[in-house]
Amino acid sequence: MMVPFGRACRSPERACLAACRAVDTASLSSHPMVVEQRAEMRNNRIRPGDLTAPLFVPANRPDRAGKAAARGVRALVLDLEDAVATAEKPHARADAVSVLRTSSGDTCHLVRVNAMDDRDLLEADLDALSEVLDKIAAVVLPKTGTAEEVRELVEALQTRAATSPPPYVVPTIETAAGVGEAWRIAAASEHVHTLLFGSVDLSADLGVPLTADGLELLTARSTVVMACAAAGRAKPIDGPHLNIDDAEGLMRSARHARSIGFGGKVVVHPAQLAGVRAAFAPAPEEVDWAARVVEAFEDAVKDGVAVLRLADGTFVDAPVVARARAILQATGTEAGR
Repeated sequence: MMVPFGRACRSPERACLAACRAVDTASLSSHPMVVEQRAEMRNNRIRPGDLTAPLFVPANRPDRAGKAAARGVRALVLDLEDAVATAEKPHARADAVSVLRTSSGDTCHLVRVNAMDDRDLLEADLDALSEVLDKIAAVVLPKTGTAEEVRELVEALQTRAATSPPPYVVPTIETAAGVGEAWRIAAASEHVHTLLFGSVDLSADLGVPLTADGLELLTARSTVVMACAAAGRAKPIDGPHLNIDDAEGLMRSARHARSIGFGGKVVVHPAQLAGVRAAFAPAPEEVDWAARVVEAFEDAVKDGVAVLRLADGTFVDAPVVARARAILQATGTEAGR
């Protein structure tokens, strides 16, 4: 049962009915959560939910890439940067190209290239990947410090992509300077899909230890979340929990990330996949709440009302409904579509 607000505005001419319906459509379509869903749909190489638990593997370990696909990994990040020694990078590039050339459409493939401060390595990465750019959903750019770096990478990808659309870009915010520029970086190009938060490098930059609760980097994390929302990007990806054997800490870290607006968390071992997916999945009580909100709101709109109160006292208006619909969409529930 719900108790509508605003019945007094219903004149004989039902003047407010049009306004109520306008709230239902205009407010919902401009709500940040809906904007984010449109950002995900704009990049058809990355499906909603693909980046909930992206698995990083060294690009020179193609055996791990094969095992990851067999275990149902939805997003695989082939790492050409920190995970590969400099002497091994030429072999890693060849291995990455081989993996991408034979990849199926079931796995979303990303590649982390070398940073802009290693120009020669970055150019070699892009040249090697040019023949398989159509197989790459996004290129992860480490240590991103400015919006100009993003635009340079986008231009380089467009030049090499020839006739096919270039991959999207996922800048990594992992330095104090990058955090300060996060808003500009997120808005640097329409080819930015989202941001990745590099907690490990940032903690080293700041000289603070990482904890599962994440409070030591709360301001930086929140900045990245706000930057993505303001630019209309998909929700950002949180950095990894490095202790593979600490399942409880992983859950705590992932739940904290989700609670402040992240859409996923990097995993460094397949054993972390289930925990991260569970942490980012809506709880049953959330799904039940969302279904009640959407049903009550749709009934109210039919009666010419766009603001209401649920039986438990919950105030419901367009932004609340947008959040409820996003929860239902995350579970594939028909009512959220």
